[in-house]
Amino acid sequence: MPTPYVFCLPLVLIAVAQASACEVAEPPQTGSRPSVIVIPAADLGWGDRRIMACGPAPVDVILDTDIGNDIDDALALAFLHALESRGECRLLAVTITKDHPLAAAFTDAVNGFYGRGDVPIGVVRGGQTPDEGKYLAVAKKQDGSSQRYPHDLAGGGAAADAIPLLRRTLAGRPDGSVVIVQVGFSTNLAGLLDSPADASSPLPGRNLVARKVRLLSVMGGAFQPIDGQPGYREYNIVTDLPAARKLAAEWPTPIVWSGFEIGLAMPFPGSSIETDYRWTGHHPVAEAYRCYQRMPYDRPTWDLTSVLEAVRPGRGYFAFSPPGQVLVEADGATRFEHTAHGRHRFLIADRVQAARAVEAFVNLCSEPPGRQ
Repeated sequence: MPTPYVFCLPLVLIAVAQASACEVAEPPQTGSRPSVIVIPAADLGWGDRRIMACGPAPVDVILDTDIGNDIDDALALAFLHALESRGECRLLAVTITKDHPLAAAFTDAVNGFYGRGDVPIGVVRGGQTPDEGKYLAVAKKQDGSSQRYPHDLAGGGAAADAIPLLRRTLAGRPDGSVVIVQVGFSTNLAGLLDSPADASSPLPGRNLVARKVRLLSVMGGAFQPIDGQPGYREYNIVTDLPAARKLAAEWPTPIVWSGFEIGLAMPFPGSSIETDYRWTGHHPVAEAYRCYQRMPYDRPTWDLTSVLEAVRPGRGYFAFSPPGQVLVEADGATRFEHTAHGRHRFLIADRVQAARAVEAFVNLCSEPPGRQ
């Protein structure tokens, strides 16, 4: 994520109705009087995949993250585990686009803390950010001769390669069932698109994605001016620009984009880290938060917004842009073109929705493991 901002960007205010489990509130067209139109998800022009949850079945999720570069990745992982403990999702795998061995070790430590140390982890090779970062060393913490946060992966060399793991995970799930949440660079998913048939599936990558993936929820780009300036070049996009351009142009399923402006206006309160995690002597995510920056500080929740939309769609946390296509320009700026049958949308939120989302983040990220 980019260098911290100290302002809170005003969000576009729109009227939103509370949608039912299979409906979504449609934002007004630019220049029109704000109004509310509630339409069935099947009529969104996104093919026959419904992105709105229509029942209690847990959402099958793969998290693709650059964990270690910013603290919101760690919070997003904790958020996913809390949602799984509530029966709302299943974390099938975590793939990592940060190329440092401790990224896998830290992820494994967090998974183990939540009682899910068997979640498969895949890592990038030759990635864009090989530095250790500010908090991954939490995975190495010892209390005497014992690991503070027990885990099996001593380093990235012990983890699987990300693309074969993605193929294996997708091949083992029912058609149209998987939601991928990408909260880092597009390196792994662009590689997945180009992957050939293998022992996991006879399908090449693009066809495997088209068959197995229901939705891609991406934290990336910017769809409002940032600091008064349009054309903001967002970190997840520009760090691996060729991969981001490929993903935007070629990914074959619906994509929901959470732009920089969304998480920027939803800061996670540092006061929660200081008070809500006291139920345990050591919490890996709270400890990582303290390592990332001098306390107290509030950090935008970019990555958590993509998790929230992926697992709890249709709950009124966000509204959507009209359908269209996100274009990633040669300089890394993102541009949205409205097309009637486009497979892309980006998130929109007003202040009430932002407050509701932050409340969910605070309550669930600090929730003890194993709540049913």
